[in-house]
Amino acid sequence: MKNLFRHKRTICTVLLTVLLMLCIGMPALAAEGPEAAQAAADNSIGTKAIAAAIAVGLAAAGGAIAMGLAVAKSAESISRQPEADGKIRTALMLGLVFIETAIIYALLVVILIIFVL
Repeated sequence: MKNLFRHKRTICTVLLTVLLMLCIGMPALAAEGPEAAQAAADNSIGTKAIAAAIAVGLAAAGGAIAMGLAVAKSAESISRQPEADGKIRTALMLGLVFIETAIIYALLVVILIIFVL
């Protein structure tokens, strides 16, 4: 259990470091002068792309982890109680649908970020 916590802490530290590096690097791309408007538009497109990539990546990674854990636990439950396999599969499918719905909502938000903002 301690080893699992240590890995979670390491992953969170790496993700926060990457996010901080992305946030700190943005002011270095600022432009001054007459071409500032064009550079700002280009920078806006790049920022949207980075935000979309991070959002979809986190949603897909989180969904994949959740689905993997759900399937593993359901297989474990079915192996312990084979007579309850129908109820376990029903609950598993319902849970997988909810997880997939959350991923699709993240995709819709990303599409809105790209095309509307």
